[in-house]
Amino acid sequence: MQDLITIEQAVSNFKQLIEDSIIEGGTDGKQAMIRSSKPINNIHEAVKSKLINNGIARHRIFPPLGETKPELKLAGFFKQKYQDVCVTPEGKETNEDILMEGLLQEATDYYGHEYTERIISINIRSQISSLAKNFDTLYERTIAEAQNLHVRCPRMCLGEVYMIAVPEYSSNAFKNNEVVFLDRAGTVEKYIKSFQAVNGRTDTGKDEYKYERICLLIVDFSQSMPKIYNTDEELKEAGLLSKNTDASIAQLTWETFMLALLEEYQARFGT
Repeated sequence: MQDLITIEQAVSNFKQLIEDSIIEGGTDGKQAMIRSSKPINNIHEAVKSKLINNGIARHRIFPPLGETKPELKLAGFFKQKYQDVCVTPEGKETNEDILMEGLLQEATDYYGHEYTERIISINIRSQISSLAKNFDTLYERTIAEAQNLHVRCPRMCLGEVYMIAVPEYSSNAFKNNEVVFLDRAGTVEKYIKSFQAVNGRTDTGKDEYKYERICLLIVDFSQSMPKIYNTDEELKEAGLLSKNTDASIAQLTWETFMLALLEEYQARFGT
């Protein structure tokens, strides 16, 4: 049986894969490693492990622990899309639908509305360089993913794990096969405030662009053992948050993420 993995192990594996690829292959090597999905799959496995540690039966998790397939392709209002990690509902049967509205008119939904709405979907993203440059596009995409599913399935519980490297990797150093970190402390506060704004959806009648729970995983990969920031105090001591800021990671941490997501699901659908 596949072993569970902690988030600390996951980010350590991520670091080794990324940095080895930079040293061995420069920019091309790093890009090839990212395309392979091997680094980010470690975070996927940590998410699955956290689900299991919180009482979710392994047979309900897709892809299964230790696997990358099959992913569930869920139909929203705008598009059908493969989801990174899903938890299927216990005691419910799929019921194929032909979609009647939106951009997917006449497309086949192989799971059906009732089944889809009771799936927990968790998507995992990462940004390890050019955090400020790519922010707008990535944030808009994050919002669009939630809106797509919530417009069609308003009660659906969605989670997001978004990992950022702070300090970020220098993309200019990749071409020289070097691992260099850039201090861009001001970006952290922007990320926290932005994800606070789309976190914690509890009203199923509105705020389709929000997630039921988001984890903003802030990781310092410059240390030999990557450090995950779990409190505002840690971020302030590291100079990543100003002392009088109203930005707070308290509701965005890995430690609070899974339990809060599952509690919201239970409030809507029962055990």
